[in-house]
Amino acid sequence: MEVHFLGTTGYHPNDQRHTMCVMIPELGIVFDAGTGFFRARDLLATEELNILLSHAHLDHLIGLSFLFDVLYRKETRANLFAMADKIEGIEKHLFHPTLFPVRPPFTAQAIEGISQPTPTKPMIGGQFTISGGVMVRWFPVEHPGGAIGFRLQLPNGKSVAYVTDTTAALDASYVSEIHDVDLLIHECYFDDGVEEHARLTGHSCLTPVLQVARKSRAKQTVLVHLNPLSEWAPPADKIRRLAGDLNIVVPTDQMALEI
Repeated sequence: MEVHFLGTTGYHPNDQRHTMCVMIPELGIVFDAGTGFFRARDLLATEELNILLSHAHLDHLIGLSFLFDVLYRKETRANLFAMADKIEGIEKHLFHPTLFPVRPPFTAQAIEGISQPTPTKPMIGGQFTISGGVMVRWFPVEHPGGAIGFRLQLPNGKSVAYVTDTTAALDASYVSEIHDVDLLIHECYFDDGVEEHARLTGHSCLTPVLQVARKSRAKQTVLVHLNPLSEWAPPADKIRRLAGDLNIVVPTDQMALEI
């Protein structure tokens, strides 16, 4: 079973990378639908395409507007799983008649029991099952506007966690959700040295991400949602120095990993 990295940057595409989209073709699962989502067409192999949306910022959902082409002459149904308020925003704004008058063919399903946190009632996680019997656990992560991460239990017994658009920290609530995961896909927008800006924008620097990977005992960690402005990717020599025995991968677009 392979995990394909169709888009690995954040905010906007550049000459090397499209925005976030990660696909497990054998299971018909996609994490986020950024600009890299157009590449999913060539990998479709299932009757259902289940899109797990972490949040509703444009760099993670604009690919939903590509669905006419992604599904063209394919016998595949598309389902979108997202927070209820994110679905409402997508329907009201992205597919407003003045912007996109013909709605693409997908069914939106609100993740059950999810709600926006309040000072007295924080958002808590939950789980649901999608086609193929894949168990999906979702959990909140801190990010402006609200976001969630996912952990999948795959039919082959392996687990995959997807955590993007949040500020990595050893005391972050999501760390307990990714403990002992086989494959951790984690955002790493910045190199070290801009921690204050990372917190302001809800993103992560390299060293805290590696610390989270170590604490969670992830067997392999893939660094994604890289900064497109500088075309930055974590330097290999720095990763070797900081990571020690951690298994760290910095993917290029369209790279596939076996799990």
